[in-house]
Amino acid sequence: MQIPTLPFTITTWGDVAPTRHPGDTGFALWRTMNIGDVRVRHVEYSPGYLADHWCDRGHILYVLEGELVTELQDGRSFTLKPGMSYQVSDRGDAAHRSRTATGAKLFIVD
Repeated sequence: MQIPTLPFTITTWGDVAPTRHPGDTGFALWRTMNIGDVRVRHVEYSPGYLADHWCDRGHILYVLEGELVTELQDGRSFTLKPGMSYQVSDRGDAAHRSRTATGAKLFIVD
């Protein structure tokens, strides 16, 4: 990841308009800031959310609130709670998707 030239920037995430992304069940609200090829997001998953695809994009994901289950396509599953993160690269065999029974708020850089 290469962050392009950028002046010091403060983001008030509540001022960033959300976009709604439906899952197989539930929905995600993304508040997104793009910096060149880098995407920074505050994401909120509704209770009962299940992603509608397997993702193979690299991310750094940090759980702010709630509980998130990340499933890998190979069958492994990881439960993340507030204060936990995962890091996954664009390359490799770690296609993943998210689900949550209770809802979750996340901070994601990809």
